Amino acid sequence: MARVKRGTNQRRRHNKILKAAKGYRGLSGRLYSIAKRRVMKAGMHAYAHRRRKKRDFRRLWITRVNAACRAQGISYSQLMYRLSKKMIALDRKVLSEMAIHEPAVFNKIVEAVK
Repeated sequence: MARVKRGTNQRRRHNKILKAAKGYRGLSGRLYSIAKRRVMKAGMHAYAHRRRKKRDFRRLWITRVNAACRAQGISYSQLMYRLSKKMIALDRKVLSEMAIHEPAVFNKIVEAVK
């Protein structure tokens, strides 16, 4: 049976990991064995944080809407409750954008549910 040499495949695999680890501190970006661990861990963080980003944005929208509501003399929870009672279907992202870019429209919405 012929001898199998794996040099090119191994080099390709190593280079793929080292390319992904480019810019890492110290030997993490240069040594394959360390880079492999760091890239694996970075992938785990990236996976988790793609889901975390959705939670973070929702929190940001709620904070913005709450600040805009309180300027109008109503709490965030009361606004959301009254919006649902009046069957006004606006999500938090849209309300947040309105509060920043269209304050007059946002104020009219708040007045409508008061």
